[in-house]
Amino acid sequence: DACFQCKLCEVQCPYTIRDGHEFKLDFPKLVHRNKAIQSKNKIKSLRDYILGNPENSAFLARASFGIANLMNHVKIYRWFLEKILGIHRKKLLPDFKIETFEKYASKMGLIRKKDKAETVLFQTCFVQHNDPQIGKDTLEVLERNNVDCACVNGLKCCGMPAWESGDLETLRTNAKNNLDILIPFVEQGSKILPINPTCSMMMRREYQELLEGEDRERAHKLASAINDPSEFLWNIRNEDRFNTEIKNIPTETISYHAPCHLRAQGIGFKGRDLIKKITGSTVKTVMECCGHNGTYAMKVESFEASRRIGKKSFDQIKNHETEIWATDCPLAALQFKQHAGIKPKHPMSILADAYRSK
Repeated sequence: DACFQCKLCEVQCPYTIRDGHEFKLDFPKLVHRNKAIQSKNKIKSLRDYILGNPENSAFLARASFGIANLMNHVKIYRWFLEKILGIHRKKLLPDFKIETFEKYASKMGLIRKKDKAETVLFQTCFVQHNDPQIGKDTLEVLERNNVDCACVNGLKCCGMPAWESGDLETLRTNAKNNLDILIPFVEQGSKILPINPTCSMMMRREYQELLEGEDRERAHKLASAINDPSEFLWNIRNEDRFNTEIKNIPTETISYHAPCHLRAQGIGFKGRDLIKKITGSTVKTVMECCGHNGTYAMKVESFEASRRIGKKSFDQIKNHETEIWATDCPLAALQFKQHAGIKPKHPMSILADAYRSK
């Protein structure tokens, strides 16, 4: 019950599939399988329904015309929310934007259907509903490096919030929807760029084992096309189009937090490396888990545990005494804002600022 799917035991343990050991130990997957079996014949709780379906939650929040965002800061409302849903009253929750990232992309003429594209952005539900600016910054950085990037309509959550409670059916439904949209691009050679490390981990690794039949076969194709945006840019760093002509140096020293689900993918910390290479700033790295881990930090029974787990990372990043903090994970940024006092910026946002005139 204490496992919150950070995946770091896989990074540290020598007995795993990843390390090629004969034991083929994958404890997080064992825990998830147990949750899926337990939840199969249970009625889904209201909390699992709300937290496991970000699109539905965002729809309801937008339908309130901003009242939901306001009420999230009202103590008596948060008390009722805790009693009814089991979402901790002190948890800092993200605001929902009136205009989604997809609406912005449509307005700017960036949406494509099945046209060939070098890359396709998987904006993730957090960028779609809560922080579209990260998506805008990512598009700007890609454009500055002459990377052709398409946006698409109709993408759904990667499925991780539902899978956290063992809801395999919702995960598979979401995955099928995403495969239907993305595979035509993959078959034409496009790379798919999920902004959030959890989403890239799901699409690069988990889909291949959790889906069935034709969808599992398509998941293998998708996995081979997944790149983190920073990973893609790092791969073209020796090409003429790679742009190191910046107009603003952010600061001499930046603190960078390495998200757990990025570490689990074993692709390195390309966001950190890009900041170093393009801006020339010194980057200090924090490797400790922040403790947010999807919906874990939101729940009454695990809010305090999440803060305790993340304390080492909060203390380390504060001890760096830097003006700018960075992390690839938007939820980790919320955790740091609440418990360490500063909200880290996404590496794409730091780079976008560096390319812009003041």
